[in-house]
Amino acid sequence: MAKVCRQVFALLPDRLRQSVPEMGEDVLAQVEEIRLRAGHPLALTVSDTGRRVNGPAVEPQELELLLHTASKWSVHTVLDQLCSGFMTIEGGHRLGVAGTAVMEGERIRTLSNISSVNIRIARQIKGCARELALHIEGEVGVANTLIVAPPGAGKTTLLRDIIRILSEGGLRVCVADERGELAAMWQGKAQMDLGPNTDVLTGCPKAQAVQIMLRGMNPQVIAVDEITAPEDVRAMELAMGCGVRVLATAHAQNEDDLYRRPIYRTLLETGVFEQVVVLSRRGGQRTVRTRQVRELLC
Repeated sequence: MAKVCRQVFALLPDRLRQSVPEMGEDVLAQVEEIRLRAGHPLALTVSDTGRRVNGPAVEPQELELLLHTASKWSVHTVLDQLCSGFMTIEGGHRLGVAGTAVMEGERIRTLSNISSVNIRIARQIKGCARELALHIEGEVGVANTLIVAPPGAGKTTLLRDIIRILSEGGLRVCVADERGELAAMWQGKAQMDLGPNTDVLTGCPKAQAVQIMLRGMNPQVIAVDEITAPEDVRAMELAMGCGVRVLATAHAQNEDDLYRRPIYRTLLETGVFEQVVVLSRRGGQRTVRTRQVRELLC
């Protein structure tokens, strides 16, 4: 884990990298984000807690240099990603950007005057879903499962490991990876191990991706990250109607918060999902509990 973090720090311009104090292996393993804002010192997110480095203020040209370094001096090849606010870099890490959007009608044509960069460090924790997978893949097959958690609680990490386990078990899994967070595709190759029987469609809206994979890839399981729109709900219904099992994640604090939100209440009431897995996090500790959807609807 610490080695992964060191590789990401190596992308920083020399002056900023040298401002980061020496950290022990245990601390490095817990670094989740490296935040750079023009005019302010570099800051780290360690186990969900922000820490500002007592160093020099970040210069705008250093942010530009970072983009060039991370894209291997080919920013034009990742411009479409950057216009969506991020780019995936080697190793599966995500580099988020903010600045001035140059518009062309309703479409962002490019970004200029980059003012902030946030590097989210990608880590795969193999085996973290081993116990949960036993509840998802039972004697009667894979249970349609919705993983619920607030941002940063680890739902994407958990879903990624479930996908890998099911795929290694011989099931054909298709992943609608709209924002590239599950597989972290880079130059056509997944940077995260999703198993030998997994097919990934990235950069495509989830609802459209589900239809494409149903038509062409003959999946037994479809997995999507972060259901956010009514069309995503309809895509889940479509997959279930075709006899495909579905796995998905959603943003919510808990079961009550989930049910209060109209889109998720509709999702539960459609009968697509059989169970909800709720993740919570305090400090570095995560808890996992499983609820049957019929219990939530009582």
